[in-house]
Amino acid sequence: MPAIFFGHGNPMNAIARNAYTDGWSALGRSIPRPKAILCISAHWYIPGVSVTVADAPATIHDFGGFPRELFAVQYPAPGSPALAARVRDLLAPVHVQMDEQWGLDHGAWSVLAHVYPGADIPVVQLSIDETREASWHYEVAKQLSPLRDEGVLIMGSGSLAHNLHGYSWAIVRSAPTIGRRASKAPRGRC
Repeated sequence: MPAIFFGHGNPMNAIARNAYTDGWSALGRSIPRPKAILCISAHWYIPGVSVTVADAPATIHDFGGFPRELFAVQYPAPGSPALAARVRDLLAPVHVQMDEQWGLDHGAWSVLAHVYPGADIPVVQLSIDETREASWHYEVAKQLSPLRDEGVLIMGSGSLAHNLHGYSWAIVRSAPTIGRRASKAPRGRC
């Protein structure tokens, strides 16, 4: 299976039909159907490494100021506790928290709604550790390559700029807030 990065752009792409979404749909038809999908989204940017373990991850609407119809979108793909455990094992000795609270943020579902509209392929999300540099993530990610031979599509999703709602144009904050969540709801916003 390939490893693919999607610049997912505006959350409205989830319900739009345009060159991006047509390309995503075509990609889903052109590659082999994966057994599962591991998504690394720019919207789950937290201190530490976590992987979703829920059997039925919630669709997270981690944005604000968009039309009501976007908040109505659900992507009810199943999760895969077995894939989450495999990710944890592959990343050892890195400590990986098994997270039952996080679901599928719009970095995952806004693209997958076009690539695999049936929402019938298990999806697991892996966080980005905000305390580590890019080179650490690159080295750790190499440990995930066996998943590709096991039929798992590895998907990255984001863009150059994220969390514009949380960004202070006057002051650059020392602690990023992309994808962090309060006790019950995601805090990261686009």
